Amino acid sequence: MAEQTLAEQTFSLVIRGGSVVQPQGTVRADIGIRGETIVAIGDRLGLGAAEIDASGRLVLPGGIDPHAHIEQVSGAGLLNADSFESATTSAAFGGTTTVIPFAAQHVGHALDRVLADYHALAEKGAVIDYALHMIIADPTEATLKTHVPKLVKEGHASIKVFMTYDKIKLDDEQVLNVLQAARDNGAFVCVHAENHGMITFMVKRLLANGLTTPPVFPMSHPRLAEVDAIQRLVVMSRFIDQPIMIFHVSTAEGVDVVRRARADGVKIFGETCTQYLVLTDETIDKPGLEGAKWMCSPPLRKTADQDALWQALARGDLQGGVVGSRALSFRRDGQAGRWPQPELQGDRQRLARRRGPLPVLFDAMVTRGRLSLERFVELTSTAPAKIYGLYPKKGTLAVGSDADIAIWDANKTVRLTASIMHDRTGYTPYEGLSVTGLGRRSCSAAAASWCATARYRLRPAPGASCHGRPAMRRNRWATRPPRSWARRHLLHPLRAARRWREQSFTDT
Repeated sequence: MAEQTLAEQTFSLVIRGGSVVQPQGTVRADIGIRGETIVAIGDRLGLGAAEIDASGRLVLPGGIDPHAHIEQVSGAGLLNADSFESATTSAAFGGTTTVIPFAAQHVGHALDRVLADYHALAEKGAVIDYALHMIIADPTEATLKTHVPKLVKEGHASIKVFMTYDKIKLDDEQVLNVLQAARDNGAFVCVHAENHGMITFMVKRLLANGLTTPPVFPMSHPRLAEVDAIQRLVVMSRFIDQPIMIFHVSTAEGVDVVRRARADGVKIFGETCTQYLVLTDETIDKPGLEGAKWMCSPPLRKTADQDALWQALARGDLQGGVVGSRALSFRRDGQAGRWPQPELQGDRQRLARRRGPLPVLFDAMVTRGRLSLERFVELTSTAPAKIYGLYPKKGTLAVGSDADIAIWDANKTVRLTASIMHDRTGYTPYEGLSVTGLGRRSCSAAAASWCATARYRLRPAPGASCHGRPAMRRNRWATRPPRSWARRHLLHPLRAARRWREQSFTDT
């Protein structure tokens, strides 16, 4: 039998006539999907059981958020506002199709049990694909010699540690022990880099002078605390010969440390977050506790820092890209009918930013002409997919890749309000901001095979399983990464939602 041409083949779904965007360029094409996978990209594809007309729209790889705190108990003992269901639903509405939140160990807890507990929560609620970073707060011999080797072999190949926060911080020797364990087992280490002593020093003096309101919060986390911590990590990385990702770089000086270290051959990587690119410390200057909505650690910085971060993204100095969410948010009513009392020293970050950031970033980056559309895709999808071992299944639109797709209207202007966020926090730090460029539909392979109705509600395609990807749930996707960092792919056991939900990830 003669091989069928693309025009003769049929598909579960065809996304037709859109501008398909990749880091290497943009081309008008149809995308043919069977089940969970892209099987054809070209002009005038054959019929689909369902079709989406993407004419005049941008077709992008779904966003990857590699730094999200979901259904996580903080170091202060508070559970953040969003469940896996609400967080991932909100993410999907904003164009994100994969998240990598944290399985947070606390002192006295077994790391393998922590991972199992977080996977149970995610499998119950997640509506898009996810993987998990491991937070190590208790680097005992059992954690580093027993649990880390086992979990890395299963594919959990990224570890996060904190250099601040009383209940979860590690001292320098403990950080070195984690770096050595990561090197021995082929894992990647990510760090919240701030000098705890400087923060404690400032907090005590602010409290002694009765300065406790949100507007003084940035003073409690001095910019040099970030700079010093990154400098120390550069030395540790060189000492152990272990790659490190610096999470949420916020200062011009911090960017400069990363840039110079990389020029010297140190295996240091850096990322930043949307809030540091579009908000400043002036935003938090509100009466009463209102400013608590803009508290995050590190805190919001100056306009000059924004300029330095944008320049770093343009030059490629921050390889981890831009984190769309990085949310560890709490409800405005807290746990007692009001905001939890802000603490100058603690991890009570409140920025609620699950759905808004990708449109905010698109507007700031592409619409306003700072960087190209292709660079937007690189920073929000391709780069994190490559760094965390999800590429090429994620982070690209290619034959064989997952059908994780976001369809964007580059000309759509919307005013952001809490009412359109789809999360549980009840507010957004971008309230009232008008952005141009909006993800209108998100198509995720996490929902097993799916097709589109008139409102593009996710439904299983005829004959498809409604249980996501059992192979991925059972960790069959994960393999131990090779020792060579130059060839390393950090393969997570990416998980899909167990329960089928009919969710509409589109705006009408």
